[in-house]
Amino acid sequence: MRNYKGMYIIKPDLTEDKIKVVVEEINKIFTDNGSEILSVNEWGLKDMAYEIQDYRKGYYVVFTASATPVAVEEYNRIANIREDIIRHIIVVE
Repeated sequence: MRNYKGMYIIKPDLTEDKIKVVVEEINKIFTDNGSEILSVNEWGLKDMAYEIQDYRKGYYVVFTASATPVAVEEYNRIANIREDIIRHIIVVE
């Protein structure tokens, strides 16, 4: 397993409860695939540098994980198809 740093931006029009559910579901992707979330840092609602899908703000979440390649692939796959995540990235630390 390698250490990764990732970030995703959640649509700003979700309620706090729905945001917590999204964060928990993303964390569960890693734990279900034999990986471990080391830290989660919720930056909260921030202005974006440019408009994405008609949104000027987004709810930023930054995380570090010790993950398998399978978990990273699954994270990318799920983040691409979820409608409540407007951007995501994961890189090797």
